[in-house]
Amino acid sequence: MPLPRRAAIKGMVATAVGAFTGAGAYGVAYERHHVGLTEATLPVSGLPPALDGLRIGLITDIHHSAMVPAEDVQAAIDLITTAHPDLIVLGGDYVTWGDRAYVGPVADLLAPLQAPNGVFAILGNHDDDRDMPAALIANHIEVLKDARTRREIRGEGLELAGIRFWTRKASEIGRVLQRAHDTTILLAHDPRRLDEAAQFNVPAVLSGHTHGGQVVLPGVGALAHRRFPVLSGLGSRENTSMFVSRGVGTVYVPIRINCPPEVAIVTLTPKSAA
Repeated sequence: MPLPRRAAIKGMVATAVGAFTGAGAYGVAYERHHVGLTEATLPVSGLPPALDGLRIGLITDIHHSAMVPAEDVQAAIDLITTAHPDLIVLGGDYVTWGDRAYVGPVADLLAPLQAPNGVFAILGNHDDDRDMPAALIANHIEVLKDARTRREIRGEGLELAGIRFWTRKASEIGRVLQRAHDTTILLAHDPRRLDEAAQFNVPAVLSGHTHGGQVVLPGVGALAHRRFPVLSGLGSRENTSMFVSRGVGTVYVPIRINCPPEVAIVTLTPKSAA
């Protein structure tokens, strides 16, 4: 005998609630703690042959806090260390809301990171302008706070231009990029800086900030996807390529659904002329 319409609707609602509750419990208890290693190949316009295959380790959005324990941070660091990248980029948001109780501890956790061509950090929207950079610098990590540095790698120059989250105006970003002659990578916590990078013909951008949406619902996707040109993974605009990491931690709520935390190894490759 067919179920009455009201009973059928109640059944569908109960099934949906049960599925979401189960996914939520999994996202709280397991998925948000299960940090993985993502490998991506980033096509870079004008990349010199000597830099083809350069591997950059990217750790971002750690958010060390009561919700993101030291064990999760250490797992991310271990993954990057084991991958042996050529250089390492720390993409900002080391703590949540600038919580000073975690500034020193997260910098201490990051201190052992090493790479042949250096470890570089930028600041996110949750990082203050004084305590967090000071703690990183004290642990021998170079902080690019609206600054650029040049490294010679395999006989070729590579420039890293790092901007704060709050550095948004094209004129401000232009000042950081001015007189850069070698292949330049913009390190920008916010992937919305893809617009300015394309304007200045920067060949590559590394970002975080989005957490990949943190909660990605089947059939709906991530609620944040309309706000950003790239929510996670690879994207491009004109001659500029971008990689956006889902990051390590969580913010607002301690949950990830269909969006596991990650660290990344981004391998540079020449962009095809076609």
